[in-house]
Amino acid sequence: MSIYRTIVVGTDGSDSSLRAVDRAATIAAQENAKLILASAFQPHVEKGSWSRPPSHDHVVDTRAADTLKGESYKVHGAAPVYEILQVARDRAKAVGAKDIAEHAVEGAPVDALVKLATEVKADLIVVGDIGLDSVAGRLLGSVPATIARRVKIDILIVHTAD
Repeated sequence: MSIYRTIVVGTDGSDSSLRAVDRAATIAAQENAKLILASAFQPHVEKGSWSRPPSHDHVVDTRAADTLKGESYKVHGAAPVYEILQVARDRAKAVGAKDIAEHAVEGAPVDALVKLATEVKADLIVVGDIGLDSVAGRLLGSVPATIARRVKIDILIVHTAD
């Protein structure tokens, strides 16, 4: 019997977070566990309707944005959050993970990971170590440290620095 049945790993598409995906996928493959790839996003109001920030792929048809509200980012298959998840899925498959799910979760990274891990009854959360050694991380709290305070499951902090 495996120790972990459901593993959640967060990614923002950075090299650091993809290293955490690689480690989570390796564990999922070894444990024959379900791997859930998560990427947080934050919609914002632009000219009275919900859409992605101008620097991202966003809904051009404002009627769709008005109708879809917070779901308007789904209109384009090339939305950044889905590109991030697809890259993560490809890497996880390459490492040997078989049972993979992707979740775009609205909210700040910590809130999104904690919410998702709770919903899916995860046994393990995998995160990169970005922020642990920074001044801001020590003063404000890093993603790994904040998650550790909010959940009662195992957390693997992957050292992602070169």
